[in-house]
Amino acid sequence: MATARELGEVEKANASGLPPVVFVHGLWLLAGSWAPWREMFEAAGFATIAPGWPDDPETVAEGRANPRLFAGKSVGAVTSHYAELIGRLKRKPAIVGHSFGGLITQKLAGMGLATVSVPIDPAPGRGVLPLPLSALKASFPVLSNPANRSKAVMLTYGQFRFAFANAVPEGEARKLYDEFPVPAPGLPLFQAAVANLNPGSQTRVNRANPDRGPMKFLSGQRDNTVPWAITNASYKKQRDHESVTEIEELPGRGHSLVFDSGWEQVAETALVFVQDHHG
Repeated sequence: MATARELGEVEKANASGLPPVVFVHGLWLLAGSWAPWREMFEAAGFATIAPGWPDDPETVAEGRANPRLFAGKSVGAVTSHYAELIGRLKRKPAIVGHSFGGLITQKLAGMGLATVSVPIDPAPGRGVLPLPLSALKASFPVLSNPANRSKAVMLTYGQFRFAFANAVPEGEARKLYDEFPVPAPGLPLFQAAVANLNPGSQTRVNRANPDRGPMKFLSGQRDNTVPWAITNASYKKQRDHESVTEIEELPGRGHSLVFDSGWEQVAETALVFVQDHHG
């Protein structure tokens, strides 16, 4: 169910008459992680909406204190939540998503709900085959225990350092860990892990919809969680679409690229693509 904040952002976007942009966060993060991006996009003339996943708390402190709030959230349920909110907008939005939010961004675009989309280091959907060792290590804290399928899992600092903050200095990594991660549902990672064995997987993306719109993949060159091999394989699944489809590798960036000290470069790259292709 949509929250009062989410509905208020949709109403504000509709009232503004400005082209909307929807931001989709991934595992271990909250909607608030997009705050600097929203400021940049709003300064450029867009109305922004940053929904949470269903039942997400509003603050990191609340999330860490109540890990059960995150448990059991599936890719399908999260996608439906965003689709319902997008359906309330008077204008079709651009969509920008990171990690599992990048996979959900592709799913929403494949449903014809985006004018233009930017998946950033997207989690692999069905049909994406590469599985680098670093990606296995990054997901090990969840996938190592089958019981985590129905639970929420918090990363230790060491796990966060490897999976997210490997490309920033130690001091910054510790600061990011204090400010951003919350427990995350294990279910999406289990869904992705068996996607290629399940024809009906919720990670499946409709890559043939002619209304998909332009799409640009962004890949952090040092990302351990979603290395280039995974992002490039996702791009190759989309590149034959009739709409513009691009990919760009960002040198020296890890999985924390959307909220660490170099976020501006990533946001500016996404903003330029959205500006060039937003209907």
